[in-house]
Amino acid sequence: MQCGSQKFYTSYNPVYTTRCQADEEPVDTQELTRSYLAQGTHSGPAYRRIMEAIVTGVESGTWSAGEQVPSENELVEALDLSRMTINRAYRELTTEGVLKRVRGVGTFIADFKMPSSLVEIRNIADEIHERGHSHRTDVLFAREETVEEDAPWLSAEGITGTVFHSLVVHYDNDAPLQIEDRFVAPSEAPDYLDQDFTTTTPNDYLTRVAPLVRGKHIVEAVLGTNEECRLLEIDASEPCLLVRRRTWSKDGLVSLARLVQPGSRGRLEGEFGQS
Repeated sequence: MQCGSQKFYTSYNPVYTTRCQADEEPVDTQELTRSYLAQGTHSGPAYRRIMEAIVTGVESGTWSAGEQVPSENELVEALDLSRMTINRAYRELTTEGVLKRVRGVGTFIADFKMPSSLVEIRNIADEIHERGHSHRTDVLFAREETVEEDAPWLSAEGITGTVFHSLVVHYDNDAPLQIEDRFVAPSEAPDYLDQDFTTTTPNDYLTRVAPLVRGKHIVEAVLGTNEECRLLEIDASEPCLLVRRRTWSKDGLVSLARLVQPGSRGRLEGEFGQS
């Protein structure tokens, strides 16, 4: 979804955290050299070609998180380049989050972080599948509730009386990635509770039955509750990203969602201007 000339989103671009594992096989120097040489000198500066070779290997699944890349000295000898060139490639890939350097140990391919959509609302399952990963959900409950007097934030948004309430945990390759706590207006999605959210997602269903025309987000850095930390399998001290999302169709408010994911597994990213 695009609002005017501003597009603000966070998608599944490759960003990474650290998981340096001693049992991972290192990236093969000869394989990296072949990938570098295959690009030819016309494709850009040498440091850029090194970066492209590594990123291509990661995106294709040839190399995965935790694998150690060749040392700078090894690539100097293999590619017949200066150490300054190798260092620049590694430094920029580290800044971009593709690599993680561990002092006294070496340089490793890092884990993916997952950003989440802000104004361009995307289906989390689609984003995970685009990365070549598997998505599944654990539906803790989906039920009808009555809005109580101690929930003024619901009634203030126009949801009163009966509301549909679902709590779902999304998994990326069996790692818990996001808790989706969602309230839905029955008038906008009367069959919401009849859906099997192990085969589709609330976002996918709501987008089909009540196409979104407007969205509003509040983003915070928080510590998860004890239950949220248990569901996400994180320590109580790990910061989380919290997105409070409101979405409207042409007929009115569709849903309010509270989305929580570990800070180590996600980021927010924006793009502005005309597309």
